[in-house]
Amino acid sequence: MRLIAALLLSLLPSLAFAAGGCLPIAGLEPRMVPVGFTLASAPGEVLLHYIGHSSFLIRSPEGATAITDYTGRTVESAVPDIVSMNNAHATHFTDVPDPRIKHVLRGWDQGEGPPRWDITHQDMRVRNVPTNVRDYATGGTRRHGNSIFVFEAGDLCIAHLGHLHHVLTDLQTAEVGQIDVLLVPIDGSVTLGHEAMVQVIEELRPRLIIPMHYGSVEQFIQVLGRYPATRSGSRSVVLSRKNLPKKTEILVLQGDLF
Repeated sequence: MRLIAALLLSLLPSLAFAAGGCLPIAGLEPRMVPVGFTLASAPGEVLLHYIGHSSFLIRSPEGATAITDYTGRTVESAVPDIVSMNNAHATHFTDVPDPRIKHVLRGWDQGEGPPRWDITHQDMRVRNVPTNVRDYATGGTRRHGNSIFVFEAGDLCIAHLGHLHHVLTDLQTAEVGQIDVLLVPIDGSVTLGHEAMVQVIEELRPRLIIPMHYGSVEQFIQVLGRYPATRSGSRSVVLSRKNLPKKTEILVLQGDLF
């Protein structure tokens, strides 16, 4: 088993490319620019807007839009092209998504086996990696009860960990691939404990960590003390390959961590 794990780790860059087509970035000096939601994206720029809890709006350079953990909440009455719903929790999904949404991606097993999504709309690709969750009713494990969704746009890979309850296997890490921006639940209890979350972050090696869900931002930053942190005065940030930090940093967007 150790030999297999070592082989998987040695093949991780190539497996990540095959799974997601995203390579490690070689950024310039950091330049995180908080912006209003209505600002148009320039070529290569991706807009990330924090709606609240674990919901973000992502807009590609060509204007494709996606909302993570869609509950019906959106911004400026906009109807997204794609919505992902990582987990069947009341604050993470809805049974009545707007019928105008082109792609509704549910991230849990609905009785037909692990969900597998890989769709492309305009210049945005979305895919998922299923994970397990705790079964509070039985005290056991509910297999494929959550998904990590990966959004590829503007030469960036943005991964939303959803309601992650366990560290990743080597295969799951390889399937997720090289990540530029990681959206991380910081509660430290209902999802994954802080120390275990640090392990996930260090395995995925993102250039930017953005907190979500709920919890103490100060405690999360303290646990991840090796990474510098910046607090934004906006819910939004424009991202591109050239303006991400060279080494991992934390960016706290304005919004409701609840």
